[in-house]
Amino acid sequence: MTPVATHDTAQLVEKGAEAGGEDLAKGQEDRSGIPGASFNVANSILGSGIIGLPYAMKKAGLPFGILLLMLIAGVTDYSLLLLIRGGELSGTDTYQGLVQAALGSPGFYFLSFIQFAYPFVAMVGYNVIIGDTLTKVFERILSADHVLANRYFIISIITVLISLPFSLYRNVSKLVKVAVVSIALLGVLIVIIYIRVGTLHIPDTEGAWNFANFQFTESIGIITFAYICHHNSFLVYTSMETPTPHSWSKVTHIAVLLATILSCLVGIGGYVTFTGYTQGDVLQNYCHVDDLANVARVVFAVTIVCTYPLECFVCREVLENFIVHHGWASSPQPMTRHLILTLVLVGLTLGLSMSTSCLGIVLSINGIIAAVPLVFILPTLCYIRLKEGHWYSREKIPSILICGFGFLVCIFGIVTICIDPSSSRCHSKDLDYCVALNMSSEVQPTGMSVMTEMYATAT
Repeated sequence: MTPVATHDTAQLVEKGAEAGGEDLAKGQEDRSGIPGASFNVANSILGSGIIGLPYAMKKAGLPFGILLLMLIAGVTDYSLLLLIRGGELSGTDTYQGLVQAALGSPGFYFLSFIQFAYPFVAMVGYNVIIGDTLTKVFERILSADHVLANRYFIISIITVLISLPFSLYRNVSKLVKVAVVSIALLGVLIVIIYIRVGTLHIPDTEGAWNFANFQFTESIGIITFAYICHHNSFLVYTSMETPTPHSWSKVTHIAVLLATILSCLVGIGGYVTFTGYTQGDVLQNYCHVDDLANVARVVFAVTIVCTYPLECFVCREVLENFIVHHGWASSPQPMTRHLILTLVLVGLTLGLSMSTSCLGIVLSINGIIAAVPLVFILPTLCYIRLKEGHWYSREKIPSILICGFGFLVCIFGIVTICIDPSSSRCHSKDLDYCVALNMSSEVQPTGMSVMTEMYATAT
């Protein structure tokens, strides 16, 4: 098959092939193979959403939650393939271009909004996680009154010293090594979660093992949020050495499979430990004097810092394409505009992340309003419109079913969030079962049996 053209309005992928000579070699070095692209896609999936999967299991019921996770993983893989097929059919190489070709200007503006909103809110969520996790670590090491235990200070300093410099990269392929480190650290996080599955014995809450719960539509939003990577799929696709649909199918299968395995492990392990106590950020469930949990907090904070730049890439590309589309500026993007867009995006997410410490509601709302349309609705609608034949033809039936399911999830998800008071309830401080352990922290118990006994006694 002929590769899709790799025009990139925002110039996030360097075009060494157009320069010739040494620039050509440099351009090829800056591109990623199938393994590198797979890690970039998997890293995009395994962002802040993975830490909310135990909460999704709580909302849906563990057995039904696992089934939903498998279903959404399959739909994600299928819809990622549809995007590139749609790009071939329409002769476009951006999500915005595809939707405009298939659905016209209304589709373009709607996609531009949600394609910007999803990664933007995700970046806010990343900052919330950093504030929630690292402050507990410094509270344990230093004191609750220390400046490093202040979430506002921690979010600010991490943003300025780490997130912003990484976000200033202009080429997404440069983040491959960062993606590999991020996924490796998630493996460490999972090991710690399962150590605590065997050492913490918190009594099960009522209805902990129900097959399904009424709030399962919120769970769909959270899981979809965890699996979303469509907003940067063309970005990764055009950064590949051989951007063909066949190569892309290998990338999506590898990335989704890896993400599903890790997601199942986190979702099941976190929920089994805390059942009905499970928070939107499961790391909030561990007491701040639990030193092993504090290691997990640091590890996950690093993975979040590694994922943040990829989402910033997407926000910046959407804004750049929107600006150029309306003729407000010309292409290619000068360094000055690149710097201004990056600073504005990072600054806005920094400010908004100071206003909430409730990750669960962030995941639910972003999942229902932005992630579900990006995964379930728009890729399938575009394929239905662009593919030759009747809308009810056999090749289009899977897309029709997925699209209809997406609309139903959006409607019922919004209704559930509005009528479920627990959706906006979260805990920024230690939960009840941590009180006894916190009161005895001056003893600083280090034995695993002591830690387990105090958790159980506190509940």
